[in-house]
Amino acid sequence: MEYLPWKVPLALSNRATFLCASFKYSLCNFKLFTLNFSGDHLKVCPQGYTCCSQEMEEKYSQQSKHDFRNAVVEFSNHLQTTFSSRYKKFDEFFKELLENAEKSLNDMFLRTYGRLYMQNSELFKDLFIELKRYYVGGNVNLEEMLNDFWARLLERMFRLVNPQYHFTDEYLECVSKYTEQLKPFGDVPRKLKLQVTRAFVAARTFAQGLAVARDVVTKVSAVSVNHEGERALLKMMYCPYCRGLVTVRPCYNYCFNVMRGCLANQGDLDTEWNNFIDSMLMVAERLEGPFNIESVMDPIDVKISDAIMNMQENSVQVSQKLGIWPKPVSCDTNPFSVTDVKEKLKQAKKFWSSLPGNICNDEKMAAGRVIEDECWNGSAKSRYIFAVTGNGLANQVNNPEVEVDITKPDMVIRQQIMALRVMTNKMKNAYNGNDVDFLDISDESSGEGSGSGCEFQQCSPEFEFNVTEVTGKTNKIDKNTNTSAAASIGLSQAALFFSILFLAMQRQWR
Repeated sequence: MEYLPWKVPLALSNRATFLCASFKYSLCNFKLFTLNFSGDHLKVCPQGYTCCSQEMEEKYSQQSKHDFRNAVVEFSNHLQTTFSSRYKKFDEFFKELLENAEKSLNDMFLRTYGRLYMQNSELFKDLFIELKRYYVGGNVNLEEMLNDFWARLLERMFRLVNPQYHFTDEYLECVSKYTEQLKPFGDVPRKLKLQVTRAFVAARTFAQGLAVARDVVTKVSAVSVNHEGERALLKMMYCPYCRGLVTVRPCYNYCFNVMRGCLANQGDLDTEWNNFIDSMLMVAERLEGPFNIESVMDPIDVKISDAIMNMQENSVQVSQKLGIWPKPVSCDTNPFSVTDVKEKLKQAKKFWSSLPGNICNDEKMAAGRVIEDECWNGSAKSRYIFAVTGNGLANQVNNPEVEVDITKPDMVIRQQIMALRVMTNKMKNAYNGNDVDFLDISDESSGEGSGSGCEFQQCSPEFEFNVTEVTGKTNKIDKNTNTSAAASIGLSQAALFFSILFLAMQRQWR
């Protein structure tokens, strides 16, 4: 039996160059059969004649899996890195924007309101804490949270500007329920609630979408090929070596069929992936429109101050007196570009259905499309005669190269398809301005009815009036004497309290 050194045929191609150490064999002990030796011992490669031992075939099988995995990772890694880096930039940008907005409000309110602000600063700190908690996925209802903020602010101001009165918590809570109807802060709360809700819903959902895209690419690209796919990869990539055809590459359509079979499950991801990308582009439009997060958060200190000043006089005039002007949105320091992300999203469409072709377009993987006769067709150096199968699992029933069980879809990829479907629905809701929950939480609102709370006409004026400043004595009005009057207290008396409030604020806040 005649032998040739293993090194001779492998030196003809980089792909066939293996170090002895990588096999844990020495060159002198690892022999290559001559071409006229029978290949009956081979399990996958053609058995007519061969220069490969069974050990070589097994090593080539491992190498073909490695080459395939590297090819998939090479193409998907760029996409994964794109989504990962854009998510990180957006996350850092958003959190920094919130920090700057909070600092700006704190600085401005310290200059404008001084000690009064310091005594009530936790109210504004709580506002930003809740905004941050919402962004990171906390169980926060934005509309309810903002309504609560304005109600609490109204309660604080009642006490501040009317020190001669002592309002009970029950009375203040009742009055605060009608903040929207009475509009003590003008139209600022309504506008700000609309802007903040739209902006935060879009921003948080978009960030979540970038993270989901990153995770989907990472998980799907790590899915391994099955046993039949391994056989097809070995046959395509390295069986020609066993025939001494180390420079002959697989035919293009042959490569296409093998890759379509090995990536059948990934191909099924394409429809939901494209729908997801389209929904991301829709939400990206919101980030560039009037509800973009920068234009909402940058002037939030001015807007809240305007609301406070609305309780005593025209907000614009007061703002000008205080030297408070709306701030232009900074665009030169923003490290996050929506336009850049939109371009990357467009490029990501049809990624999974295009992956087999992209791999085969690599000259290391297959011969060019024009090379039809001088290529490896799976058994010899000749033309490949089979048609290319369609994309996706169902189309592989007629794949001539890879035996695919279309009744057993890959569970990891099915989970990612579902994740994309769910995220697409969230994107559509965010685009329409509807809040989106990201955590599995129980419906805490089920116990609330439309009749909760007190009707405005039924709110009891439960406060204690201190007459110390007037009479020098601390006489308290008996609550029982007010019971009969409680039913007659309505909108007129509430208006009276606000009139008192306006007059008092002119003295207190100036």
